[in-house]
Amino acid sequence: MSEQSAQPEYRIEDLAHQSGATVRTIRAYQDRGLLPRPERRGRSNVYGDAHLARLRQIADLLDRGYTLASIKELLEAWDTGRGLGGVLGLVAEVQGPWTDEEAARISRAELDARFGGTPDEEAIREAVELGVLERLPDRETEEYRVPSPQELAVAAELYAAGVPLAAITGHLRELRGQVEHIASRFLEFTTEYVFARYLEHRPPTDADAAEAATMVRRLRPLAQQTVDAELARAMQRLATRHLQLHLSPDAPKAPDGDPRPVTLPAATVRAVQAMVGPEGVSAFVAAATEREVHKRTMDTLTSSRPISE
Repeated sequence: MSEQSAQPEYRIEDLAHQSGATVRTIRAYQDRGLLPRPERRGRSNVYGDAHLARLRQIADLLDRGYTLASIKELLEAWDTGRGLGGVLGLVAEVQGPWTDEEAARISRAELDARFGGTPDEEAIREAVELGVLERLPDRETEEYRVPSPQELAVAAELYAAGVPLAAITGHLRELRGQVEHIASRFLEFTTEYVFARYLEHRPPTDADAAEAATMVRRLRPLAQQTVDAELARAMQRLATRHLQLHLSPDAPKAPDGDPRPVTLPAATVRAVQAMVGPEGVSAFVAAATEREVHKRTMDTLTSSRPISE
């Protein structure tokens, strides 16, 4: 048997079976230049281990979030000898966990017990949608993965202090948008002043990508440390003003605790029902009103007007 004949050879159907890709996908990759053309043997196309390895590379890069266009650039760099090791290391560094906190699990019974003991399907749905909880499939008992036990613990403490669940989830949605803005600005800042020199080539060289991965490890904790410090400073300043405002003789008196009916336009009620369903209208209106009151209070506290002694 010759050396050539000893190498594994595949028909396109066999290659699809070995790689997990479909025949249609393999042909599409060939048309886009992602996969080398097969060798022609008489009337048959023959593929080898190089084709199989390339398909597995493409699948791995797709799993990492790359588009087919960027994968083509990376594979062209690989083919010209520039390597993928540094680039994949950079991707792994960026996509890895940005916190030392470890995920936990919680049963539905434990979850209900932490939040008043009464099952609340709407609250569970909201928590899953926000990613606070992740359903664990194929379980005899209903269980959830908790990506951030600290975040769930904060929600439980707020609930125990009297904050409605609808208000907690509404606050989290608002906070998440603000934090994502902070993260975006930090990335823009570090890209401009730190990472631009590593990313000037597309794709970056193996050495530049490896250096960029090292910088990610060094700079990763800085964003959280900065936000922690600034949040502590702001809380001290604003909490002091907040207390002064409520201790002032001129502060508005707290309303009594008796609920009062409020008439809303029919069009407003219909719009809210379309978003949250008829059963969620009251909680939505209460959460929206509370958020607006908090916002106006914060606007008052942060204004330049002097506070009455």
